[in-house]
Amino acid sequence: MPTSFTPFTTQISIRFSDEDHARIVYFPRFFHFFHMAFEDFFASQGIPYREVLDVDKLGWPAVHAEADFERPVRFGDVIEVAMHIEKIGNSSASFVYRASRKGESVANGRITVACVDMDTMQKKTIPDKYRALFARILID
Repeated sequence: MPTSFTPFTTQISIRFSDEDHARIVYFPRFFHFFHMAFEDFFASQGIPYREVLDVDKLGWPAVHAEADFERPVRFGDVIEVAMHIEKIGNSSASFVYRASRKGESVANGRITVACVDMDTMQKKTIPDKYRALFARILID
């Protein structure tokens, strides 16, 4: 890993609606949190996600998703979601997520997204603009 590499991170406050009857975060919510980090990454680079979808006409649907859950998270907690890319392909990219609370890992995930044209929903080569954006958080 390059010594200057820093993954993208964002903070997420856990809401009452994120919990299930056991009073812990319902596991699918972590995929939502990972997507929130994905959207926050674009915004942090000066490209609102709405612009990606509506102006550049690019979508990034998940084509593979997996996660491991390590510790319960509850309403009122604040988690940090760190994100980096482990692979950029011709028309897809694989993102790795680490959710932690006070430095302690609570969940990890990996999501591969495909680049698609929003009008046709056909796969598309990742444009250079986005390839360069993703390269900023790529770990070789």
